[in-house]
Amino acid sequence: MSAETYRDAWGIPHLRADTPHELARAQGRVTARDRAWQLEVERHRAQGTSASFLGPEALSWDRLARRARLADTARRCFTALERKDPETAAWVRAYADGVNEGLTEPGRPNPAPEFARTGLAPGRWDPWTPLGVWLATHILFAGFPAKLWREHISTHLGPEAVALFAADGPGTAGSNGWLVSGERTTTGHALIAGDPHRFIEDPGVYQQVHLSCPEFDVVGLAVPGVPGVAHFGHTGTVAWAITNAMADYQDLYRERLRRTGAGVEALGPDGIWHRAARHTERIDVAGEDTVEVEIIETDRGPVIAGGPEGLDDGTPAALSLRYPPRVTADLGFGALLPLLRARRVADVDRALDAWAEPVNVVQAADTEGGLLHRVAGRVPVRPAANGLRPVPAWEPGHEWTGWHTPPRAGLTDGVAVMANQRGPATPLGVEFAPPHRADRITALLAGKEHWSAADMPAIHTDTHLGSAAPLLTHLAALPSEAALASEAALTPEAALASEALTPEAALASEAAPGPKAAPDPEAAPTPEAAPDPETAPTPEAAPTPEATPTAAPPEAPPTPLTPLTPLTPEAAALRDRILAWDRRMDADSTDAAAYAAVRTAVVRRLAAHPVLAPASVPPAYPEVLLPWLALVPRLGHALEHLLRAEDLYGIDRAAAVRAALEEVAASPPSGTWGDTHRLAPWRALPDTATAPGGEPGLSGDHDCVLCTSPVPGLTDRAARGPAARYVWDLADRANSRWVVPHGASGLPGSPHHHDQQPLWLGGELAPVVTDFDRLTKESDD
Repeated sequence: MSAETYRDAWGIPHLRADTPHELARAQGRVTARDRAWQLEVERHRAQGTSASFLGPEALSWDRLARRARLADTARRCFTALERKDPETAAWVRAYADGVNEGLTEPGRPNPAPEFARTGLAPGRWDPWTPLGVWLATHILFAGFPAKLWREHISTHLGPEAVALFAADGPGTAGSNGWLVSGERTTTGHALIAGDPHRFIEDPGVYQQVHLSCPEFDVVGLAVPGVPGVAHFGHTGTVAWAITNAMADYQDLYRERLRRTGAGVEALGPDGIWHRAARHTERIDVAGEDTVEVEIIETDRGPVIAGGPEGLDDGTPAALSLRYPPRVTADLGFGALLPLLRARRVADVDRALDAWAEPVNVVQAADTEGGLLHRVAGRVPVRPAANGLRPVPAWEPGHEWTGWHTPPRAGLTDGVAVMANQRGPATPLGVEFAPPHRADRITALLAGKEHWSAADMPAIHTDTHLGSAAPLLTHLAALPSEAALASEAALTPEAALASEALTPEAALASEAAPGPKAAPDPEAAPTPEAAPDPETAPTPEAAPTPEATPTAAPPEAPPTPLTPLTPLTPEAAALRDRILAWDRRMDADSTDAAAYAAVRTAVVRRLAAHPVLAPASVPPAYPEVLLPWLALVPRLGHALEHLLRAEDLYGIDRAAAVRAALEEVAASPPSGTWGDTHRLAPWRALPDTATAPGGEPGLSGDHDCVLCTSPVPGLTDRAARGPAARYVWDLADRANSRWVVPHGASGLPGSPHHHDQQPLWLGGELAPVVTDFDRLTKESDD
């Protein structure tokens, strides 16, 4: 036996070989068979050549890839890997060889229709290409463009604005993950479950795979184009899973550049002009002229925006990016083989000491009761200012001086929950996700003493929206006709006091028994305390009670009192209906649709306010970075902070909420949440076979455990969501479960192209099968 390929009922590849190297070759080969078009796109993205067949829409990415030196960094990392860890380098090379064999094997013409549509033929993979794919996939994971946003919003509103807008920003990948120790399970052995949240791509970003050889037998979720199982795996005796730690490990430097007869020079922190590396490259663009790109690299790193002549609009600016693999020539691939060979938690722990990026929180457990909850990855030691915004390259004090020791954590009441909130990685980050998902998972787990693998989908698919309270509070504070009648009977002094009620106090006053009594406590909004400093962002990191109460500059006028006017009957009825809503963002819920419509209208009204509207015009940075600088998504994701703040630059939020409610009441949504909250998967080529609105409707929302992310104020469609779901059972791996949004195959027309989507939509999981006697043999290679 050299290598054998088997399939289960879902078309998932199960590979068996004599050696790890033959197994890597087989993994590359089967990935090429199942995901040829996806591999071709990822190879071009890593090289910065995707515009050559995708056209001008891909040009901005290609510019970034070239200017950030992604391919060159991958080459450097592979060269260093060959020197430091020749076994792993040979293993990666075997995978690339397998990809090349799978793309060109005779008698098996690749049926991917995208090749015919673009006139493209599969290209050859180099040994470093898997490292390039990994780097290109994760270069934006740490969200370095958020530093540009902080600078941008501070310019318009002052530094206090950073705290108000601190939230899980656009494009940032997140995850849910929870570890339940044996004392809290029905079997006495641990369970690990969760779901990584990424852009939903078609084909998917994760590939279910089973890798077996005499040294190891592992099931897990692989990244197509990369050997092994990096993020989520189960070896039979130990399992692991990750969430994004939300660490900050990339820096932006403002450079002072000048041209000389010999090239380009950059002013260093020593006050001396230093020669910068410079050359030009050409990018082919389908249907358009070739574009020339100037590549400049200073002692800090490659210049990714601007240059000696500034940005495209002439603004004097040049930004260099410093990121760990460019500095260390190490992408952490030395961890991949030891992870596959792991037998106990201690083995996983040692393997992860070599991890580089992305920086993750890892949860692991083994069959002997071992547990692990730690951060893995490389975060530089440098001043706090580096984490907040671009820093001046010519000033001393912004250098990297070492690497943080990854923090560790334990379990509480037999469980550990991570959902990108503040936790063990707090010292390493700036902005974290709101605590809603983590709090909800923790509460659900506390509701039952012992859990089984079969119980976990109920947590995966929970749709309670924890961030709804501030908007509901404002809605509850809007005056009813009965309240206005009572108001008319008050003395002038009492009326003035009544007008000064906070939304929270108004809500409390309206909750008295009678026709207007508040609904069920589970559904009714409650007064919200100031953000907990452990869970909310601060100006240096995230909002604290001291930073949040007022965001207005000293000269800002006080918020004017808004005359109390009665709601129209339609608006009053809609308000009462939303307040009675159970806060669940279910696809079949008309009340969830109504809430979302009001939320969108509030966001749009805030975005149009003269105080905030000027921030909608971003600086002339490269197009690929602009999603992080878009005002409406920032408002949408930070809405709860903005509504809860004591003051918002004099903006009358009560009036905005009232106007939004009236707007929606005049033209209410005609259907359910799932009618507009539809999947919006990314495809390199648009799917001409899928009509607009043809994608499935979804339950969930950005701050639900079922994190299917719309962009309030912009679109209800969800481009991000669970890119996979898994349950790893340490009592018996055969009881483990998994699912992906589409299927195992990337080939349209394959029976396994989208066959898992009904499971994914319904919150169900497919069984993990590892017994080769229960599998169908496909080939000997």
